[in-house]
Amino acid sequence: MVHLQGQKRRRDQPIKKTSELLRVPALPFLCVLVACGAVVTACVSCGYSLAGRGSFLPAYIRTIGIPTFTNRTTVFNLETQLTQKVRAEFIGRGKYQVLPQNTGIDALLTGEVSAVTIVPASFNTQQLASRYAITMTARIELRDMRENKVLWENPSVMFRQEYEATSGRTATDPNAFFQQDTTSLERMSTEFARTIVSAILEAF
Repeated sequence: MVHLQGQKRRRDQPIKKTSELLRVPALPFLCVLVACGAVVTACVSCGYSLAGRGSFLPAYIRTIGIPTFTNRTTVFNLETQLTQKVRAEFIGRGKYQVLPQNTGIDALLTGEVSAVTIVPASFNTQQLASRYAITMTARIELRDMRENKVLWENPSVMFRQEYEATSGRTATDPNAFFQQDTTSLERMSTEFARTIVSAILEAF
């Protein structure tokens, strides 16, 4: 469980989970999306924010800085894809001006991708992999720059997407996989951005 940094929870100010879909305390939130024939799941249960703020971020937040994410993995250009998709998702909501810098803004969204793994998800009758699951782990934080406090954070976002295996493909390295199938990285980045931005905005 993650609480807002630098701020203690009062008895009359409960912590609210990011998703309204699952109301059972202390159980993980599982968001399932189906896109382009792939099953996408993302666990954002560790994200928390103050309750009772309405449907969106505080009214004085009009500009959000989203600098390029940090990429701790070997997947080439992953940070660029994720950052662009998250920026586009916020812009698409039509309420915020999105900037690439980390100064002169009302709120700052930072992200760091720590790991990307690929494993067989299912096998055919010949015991060959028929589907592969790619899991990405990241840390996301949205900070109120005016009040200098964390509005939303998840130190360990786990995002999982499955892909059909293709003949002759050896999928043991995520970087090699995405190089062979560039659309897979774009799909994963798009669904990741949609899930994260929705989780943040639904928390208020």
